[in-house]
Amino acid sequence: MWPTVLILLLCSLLLSLALASVYHDYCIVGGGPSGLQLGYFLKTASRDYIVFERSNISGSFFQQYPRHRKLISLNKRNTGKVNKEFNLRHDWNSLLSHDPDLLVTKYSREIFPNADVLVKYLDDYQKKLDINVKFNANIYNIRTEKNQSSPDGQVFTMQDQTGQSYVCRTLIMATGVSTPNIPNGDGINLTVGYESMSLNPEDYEGKSVLILGRGNSAFEIADSIYGYANFIHLLGRSRIRLAWATHYVGDLRAVNNAVLDTYQLKSLDGLFEMHVDTEMKLIQKGGKIYLPEVDDELITAPFERTILEPYDVVIRALGFIFDTSPFYNKSLTLGAGKLKKYPAITHNYESVDYTGLFYAGTASHSLDFRKSSGGFIHGFRYTARALHRLMEWRYEGVPWPYIDLHLPQLMNYVIKRMNEVSGTYQMFQVLGDVLIVSEDKESIRVIEEFPIHLLHELPQRTGHNGSAYIVIVLEYGHNFSGPNNDVFRLDRAVGGAIYASLSNFLHPVIYYYSQLPTEESMQSKSKNETLPRPDYIHHIVEDFYTSWQKSQTHILPLRRFFEKVLSVDLRTFYTKSCFLVSMTKDKTSQHCKQSYLQNQGLYGTKELKLSSMYRGLILTI
Repeated sequence: MWPTVLILLLCSLLLSLALASVYHDYCIVGGGPSGLQLGYFLKTASRDYIVFERSNISGSFFQQYPRHRKLISLNKRNTGKVNKEFNLRHDWNSLLSHDPDLLVTKYSREIFPNADVLVKYLDDYQKKLDINVKFNANIYNIRTEKNQSSPDGQVFTMQDQTGQSYVCRTLIMATGVSTPNIPNGDGINLTVGYESMSLNPEDYEGKSVLILGRGNSAFEIADSIYGYANFIHLLGRSRIRLAWATHYVGDLRAVNNAVLDTYQLKSLDGLFEMHVDTEMKLIQKGGKIYLPEVDDELITAPFERTILEPYDVVIRALGFIFDTSPFYNKSLTLGAGKLKKYPAITHNYESVDYTGLFYAGTASHSLDFRKSSGGFIHGFRYTARALHRLMEWRYEGVPWPYIDLHLPQLMNYVIKRMNEVSGTYQMFQVLGDVLIVSEDKESIRVIEEFPIHLLHELPQRTGHNGSAYIVIVLEYGHNFSGPNNDVFRLDRAVGGAIYASLSNFLHPVIYYYSQLPTEESMQSKSKNETLPRPDYIHHIVEDFYTSWQKSQTHILPLRRFFEKVLSVDLRTFYTKSCFLVSMTKDKTSQHCKQSYLQNQGLYGTKELKLSSMYRGLILTI
């Protein structure tokens, strides 16, 4: 008997030791695109991290979605250029890495690939880059415990389905928004969800179909069956938003909107509006599903209630919401109104509920919902990098990466950057390049792709400070986009540099601040203002090719702006002209200074500041 008891005790001890808590500095929950992207940055920085994925493969969400398997993110393989950074502007599916072969453009020739291509790509990305992913790990029971040795005064504990415990100093949720949104309206049980509907179009042959929803999922369904159904009606709570009108990639894309033709050309299909989550009620009679008669004011489209016909099938396609079930108390603060599908976070991607809890990927999209591209791969690959840089300074003491420029290098750098960069191009009005001016105004430190809504906290977030600041962002015209606007009108673009501030399409905007804006000014700016009012502002006029390098239209006005705010001469000269300028002007151009000091091997030394000495030395050129 005793040997058996001892064996059982020994087994119990070994099991408890095996299930002892495993510690990591960084824990990422979710092995999809954003989890892998952040994992890549942590790996390249040699940090202690782990990625948890509940499935047996990375990006398992895309094994099921989109249901009809066509991605709506561009896979543009040819741009006429070989510059990798520029080409990423038009490659919306690839993640960032040092491997030139890890691009979705190498996996498919289709402009809108099959979702299986993305699954294959993400699997290769994880394996080739050796990202530390623990598969088949369904994380739950996330909670905090006080720990004074931790920088945040606490750590996170959690378990997987095997009972294994984990302790994490910093937690990043990269689970996306993957739980179907199911409202509580009467009769919702009569619907079939997008997540479980039949994909066989023959099942809709000769049937009348109602689709609840007005987004890409709803129209994806309609496109797949409108050649089989009697008619299709799409019901949403607000008017349709077309991506080409709003410049928001999450709104209805052209690749899915064929049923709009059959609606507007009066071929039975149609759209109407009603508050799906409150006023809508469904009842079933004789095998048919009805929207019962309602007060006319609840139907916002110009229809009479008598036209509402019975349906054979009602499909729910109302999008997805963030899953809070992994947390111990099953609740987190979610955004208000239209943002209630996302967790509430601050502009450094940190939870409003827990210090040290961050969000990456689609789950962080509340910061730029309907404003920029942070809910999609081509946007959150850059916000993930920004989050990593913020965490590097906060937890590891590593300042934000920077580039130091001497003033004569400024124009070339800025022109090259705004014509090639992908991060600020995709995350327009969210990420920007911050140019920090030195106290002597002889050099510039560049902080690339910084979250501009943290501008008032720049030194605390990056470890860099200066005497003045220039912020370069890309913006659309404030009165141009919108579901009610005609973005194809004849006067949709302006061409002259003097009209640059009236530009409607995406274009660079440069802000100059003699000191950083305050937190109050950041919070009080109007919704149409990207940043608080600066000391000076400069718009670079829009361009048909988004190529801002015309000498008179783009470059000259930009140079004059920099010369004004920095009180310098940024013109370039031949040696003879430098000599002439030095003899006839009070100030010598930065280019002439650079040329002389480079010849003397003094460039970058204290001699650069000795302008009086320089005026004498220039005679030797």
